[in-house]
Amino acid sequence: MQTDGTYALLELFRDGGVMMYFLVLCSLLALGVIIAKAYILFVAQRDSRRLLGRLAGVSGSGRGVEATLEVAEETQGPVAAILGSGLRRLREGSQTSKDIEKAIATTGSIELGFLERGLTMLATVANVAPMMGFLGTVAGMISAFGAVAEAGQIEAPLVAGGIKVALITTATGLTIAIPVNIAYNFFVSRIDALIIDMERGAQAVLEMTSPAGPAHS
Repeated sequence: MQTDGTYALLELFRDGGVMMYFLVLCSLLALGVIIAKAYILFVAQRDSRRLLGRLAGVSGSGRGVEATLEVAEETQGPVAAILGSGLRRLREGSQTSKDIEKAIATTGSIELGFLERGLTMLATVANVAPMMGFLGTVAGMISAFGAVAEAGQIEAPLVAGGIKVALITTATGLTIAIPVNIAYNFFVSRIDALIIDMERGAQAVLEMTSPAGPAHS
């Protein structure tokens, strides 16, 4: 047997009209992206901080490039990928910082693209959901005034009912867009923090190319 809350939601969905199907689809897409992105960024940030902590210990031990590369290869995430790319180029005998910077920049662009994957979907949902809600409202208002024109007179229950149905889609669109926009901004801030960690990892590799840097093992 359905509860009153479930029945009320179903009634609102039915009263909202066909636009509610598109809004529900937008919410499901956004929810899937939010869950996946939250997990990916959590793991990436956790592993990156752990790697930078281990890197400080390895670099201070004087064990050289091979030991640092071994630590990077044991870790996943964008910082580990950048470290691994630069250190492998350094191990292969490339002592010029330009070659190493190019390898790091290429890997960094790939990793940044992976981190930003899905943000376009969230931004699209945050922008489109309210517009779809307003479109549903306009359609509902047109339907309501069409009913008034057909009746030949303005009846308060008829107009009020049409306006209520029309505003359901607007409320639904805003309900979807607000948390999606918050999630988008939160993910952007987490990605910015990871970019700083990536720069720290790149700087650690470049320091190894300097004469004062650690020697090859």
